Amino acid sequence: MVSWIISRLVVLIFGTLYPAYYSYKAVKSKDIKEYVKWMMYWIIFALFTTAETFTDIFLCWFPFYYELKIAFVAWLLSPYTKGSSLLYRKFVHPTLSSKEKEIDDCLVQAKDRSYDALVHFGKRGLNVAATAAVMAASKGQGALSERLRSFSMQDLTTIRGDGAPAPSGPPPPGPGRASGKHGQPKMSRSASESAGSSGTA
Repeated sequence: MVSWIISRLVVLIFGTLYPAYYSYKAVKSKDIKEYVKWMMYWIIFALFTTAETFTDIFLCWFPFYYELKIAFVAWLLSPYTKGSSLLYRKFVHPTLSSKEKEIDDCLVQAKDRSYDALVHFGKRGLNVAATAAVMAASKGQGALSERLRSFSMQDLTTIRGDGAPAPSGPPPPGPGRASGKHGQPKMSRSASESAGSSGTA
C-alpha cells in the first residue's frame, strides 16, 4: 500500500507536473531542441500510461513492481540516461514510420464509423422520444374523453339546477288579488244601497 502511494506521487509530480512545466518553458522560449525533447518524452509517457493501466491489474503482485515503476520514470527523465529519447529513436519512431499509413487509414475509418453511429443513434433517440410523447398525449386525451363521458345529462342538469340562485322577496301579485282589492268597496256600496231602499219602504 505504501509503495503504491509513493509510486503514484512520483508519477504525478516527477512524471507529469515537472515535464509539463518544462514543456511550457520550451514553448515559451521557442527552443526547437527542447521542444522536440519534451515531445518525445510525452509520446513515451503516453505509451507508459497506457501499459500501466493493464500492468497495475495483472502485475501488481510482482515483487518490487512499484519500485520498478519509480525507477523507470526516473530513467525516462534523467538527462544522463535520456531514456525517453532513446526509446523514441530506437523503437517508437521506426515502428510508427512503417505503420503510419495504416494507422491513418484506421483513424479515418473509425472517425467515419463513429460519426455514422452517432447520427444513427441520434435519430433513433429522437424517434423514441417522439413516440413516447405521442403515446403520452393520446393517453391523456383518452382519459379526458372517459372523464367527460362519465357525466350524464342528468348529472349536468343537477349541477345546473344546484347552481341556479333561488328567487328572493314576495311573489308578485296576481290578477285575482288585484280584483279582490278593488271589488271589496263595490260590494259594501251595494249593500248600503239595498239597506237604504228597504228603510224607505
